[in-house]
Amino acid sequence: MATVALTAANFDEVTGKDGIVLVDFWASWCGPCVRFAPTYERSSEKHPEITFGKVDTEAEQALAAKFDIRSIPTIMAVRDGIVVFAQPGALPESALESLIEKVEQLDMDEVREQMDAHRKAAHGESAKAEEAAAAGRS
Repeated sequence: MATVALTAANFDEVTGKDGIVLVDFWASWCGPCVRFAPTYERSSEKHPEITFGKVDTEAEQALAAKFDIRSIPTIMAVRDGIVVFAQPGALPESALESLIEKVEQLDMDEVREQMDAHRKAAHGESAKAEEAAAAGRS
């Protein structure tokens, strides 16, 4: 399968579906990005069940900013609409294959439970901080 150009207009639609989407944040002037491209393309041909997307960070600066991309290439894995991996740096082919395998093996119910627990803990901490601040003002 050929890679899909991801833009601000189609990113949420493509990554929000069930299944795995790998995203390569890149730029044409980036040497490591250019060297990684054939590896990414080969992997896309091996895994037709996975969507392989590319975000040109020059053309899609707002999208790169949304995900706080500070170094390219950055590889992101999204499964069932949830970002489960993001790391800067070109991956060797074996590491990319290992990443795909790990993402395929994830128990997404467990991932959702962990996310909910994290959200509740973060919300609880911010509520406690607000209560403490309010108590300090009294």
